[in-house]
Amino acid sequence: MLVLSREEVERAIAMTEAIESVRTALVEFSAHRTQTPIRSHLSVGQAAGTALVMPSLVPNSEALGLKFVSVFPRNQAIGKKTTNGVLVLADINTGEPMALMDATYITVLRTGAVVGLATQYLAQRDAKVLGVVGTGEQALGIVSAIREVRQLDEIRLFNRTEEKAHRFAEAVRQDDPVNCPSLRVVATSQKAVEGADIIVTATNSTTPVFASECVRPGCHINAVGSFRQDMQELPTELFERGPHVFVESVEAALQETGDLIVPTQLGLVTAEQVHELGREVQTLEPIRQPADDADITIFKSVGLAAMDMVVAKTVYDRAIGLKLGTHVPV
Repeated sequence: MLVLSREEVERAIAMTEAIESVRTALVEFSAHRTQTPIRSHLSVGQAAGTALVMPSLVPNSEALGLKFVSVFPRNQAIGKKTTNGVLVLADINTGEPMALMDATYITVLRTGAVVGLATQYLAQRDAKVLGVVGTGEQALGIVSAIREVRQLDEIRLFNRTEEKAHRFAEAVRQDDPVNCPSLRVVATSQKAVEGADIIVTATNSTTPVFASECVRPGCHINAVGSFRQDMQELPTELFERGPHVFVESVEAALQETGDLIVPTQLGLVTAEQVHELGREVQTLEPIRQPADDADITIFKSVGLAAMDMVVAKTVYDRAIGLKLGTHVPV
């Protein structure tokens, strides 16, 4: 079995490859050619944490495996990472474990990649201003992916801890110091999203993080933080404006995230108004057309194991070619 560290996973795959792997996974999932059950949630009450178990089989990509990931927000107070995890990839022909890799970066990578994919197809083609609410590790992958698909002039950053937003800004600068857009840390979430062409929310909030009236017509929103029924980043009033809503899995999204459960219970959203991204990205033609430029689009991500497995298989194949990792007997 090949064991890959986070650093080796990072060396093995570029964001552009991750975006294509995610597109493949979503197309296969929406065509019902995967086995991807809704993930299991384990609530760890004494630590206010959540453990997630996510298996998937994607035959066309020869990807079979399971991801275990934990989200413990209190870890920040003791200097530890909020998100930790491991991913096991198995041989699709024999079932033998063939790779064990750090799942924290896989999660960052595939979350960024799916947001990049959604932005590529749903955001206005001339989108220039990005507003980011929540500047944790997940947001780094997201900003990197969005910059792959749109030429940004300005990125506005908000975090409840301002110092964290400044550290995030520095990390973005270091990622590409030559072509880096203007980076501005703002004092409120409202200032981050007002007039923005693209909005990202990546928080652990249980209440909406901005007001509906701050969202301009034509904006595209990527909401990735809410993955439980008691979490909600998006204002319920936003759904009164008739946005087009896209998700990885309709079944999972309508069961798992307060961002959609709350407006659904109020009759503001029906299942017929929620569309799977994998049905829309089978061609290279963007979903948004010039006539749609006043429409608000929302991509609500809750994660999908099929994406993790296809990305992990790409990582594994590249790692073998690059001679990365350590082989251990099992």
